[in-house]
Amino acid sequence: MKVVEVAVGVVIRGHQTFVCLRSNDKHQGGKWEFPGGKVEAGESPEQALFRELQEEIAIEITHTDPLITIAHDYGDKQVKLIVFIVDGFKGEPVGNEGQPGKWLSIDTLDASAFPAANVAIIEALQGYIANK
Repeated sequence: MKVVEVAVGVVIRGHQTFVCLRSNDKHQGGKWEFPGGKVEAGESPEQALFRELQEEIAIEITHTDPLITIAHDYGDKQVKLIVFIVDGFKGEPVGNEGQPGKWLSIDTLDASAFPAANVAIIEALQGYIANK
């Protein structure tokens, strides 16, 4: 089975993170997610992150740090999530492709509202913030 490489941006401001709602017709639809998307052929994960966040939530990244890389098998799909903290950006994040988006407190993120692969991201994010 092909593994889909996905660049994920955990956009943070203070103790909040910006998340988007997956449309119901997508894999894991109806769940909240951190913005990002597939790494295209010939693209680095960082390049994919910059492109995807500009397309999806209309921001231009000015600073990012690697957070965690996760391999997850959903049974019908395998993903490799390359996750970055995005703590510097220009613009105000918005659901640029019609998807709902909102700021949530990092302390109160509910892992059950996210796809299973995101649980480790939430844990890593909470550890990252605690160590700041």
